[in-house]
Amino acid sequence: MKKIAIGLYAALTVALLAWGFYQAIYVAPDEQTMHEVQRIFYYHVPSAMVAFLFFAVSLAGSIGYLAFRRHRDVWAQAADAWALAGAEVGVVFCSVVLITGPIWGRRAWGIWWTWDARLTTTLVLWLIYVSYLLLRRFAAGPQVQTLAAVLGIFGALDVPIVYMSNRWWRTQHPAPVFGGGEDSGLAPAMATAFCWNVLAWLAWGLLILVLRYHVERQQQKFAAQQAQAALDAE
Repeated sequence: MKKIAIGLYAALTVALLAWGFYQAIYVAPDEQTMHEVQRIFYYHVPSAMVAFLFFAVSLAGSIGYLAFRRHRDVWAQAADAWALAGAEVGVVFCSVVLITGPIWGRRAWGIWWTWDARLTTTLVLWLIYVSYLLLRRFAAGPQVQTLAAVLGIFGALDVPIVYMSNRWWRTQHPAPVFGGGEDSGLAPAMATAFCWNVLAWLAWGLLILVLRYHVERQQQKFAAQQAQAALDAE
């Protein structure tokens, strides 16, 4: 039943991605200033929103691990698995943001990159979580999970800074599309295409997140069995 459910959800996700693509490319109207290149918006902004969500999952998992590690080991390991899965999927979406942003910026601004507040804080966020993944991949020892949890919490502190950067400072990045003032917002057809793509990318991210969580839990159980077998052999 689980395989059937996953298959149906995966099929629904593919359908949502295809529908979102159709809405963004063929239904949404042409933007008056940037024209066709503005359609990157329907992938760039949803990817950023979903990345923030999964970094929040990693934050919650990191806090949960630190809270439960001394007296509820099963809960702690589950929380750690969520923290790792959230960080991995968040990095994937943040990478999409950092790839699509310069492509958009090259056409809109005439430059690939500028060290303004929004771009720089986003790059710092990506680097922190890449460091988190490198720590989890290559470090060894009983304190790795604790160190990773602390780093995951530290990295999440950058998320609100990224979000507020173009409100707090004058940046090359455009003003906020939502809640940015009287001239902010989207035309109804644009808003519809945007919402479909947010839903599609969220569905895809949740699918990968849950699968990655289950893989990590299986790896944790296997590692625990190996450790117990080694103790029994002694």
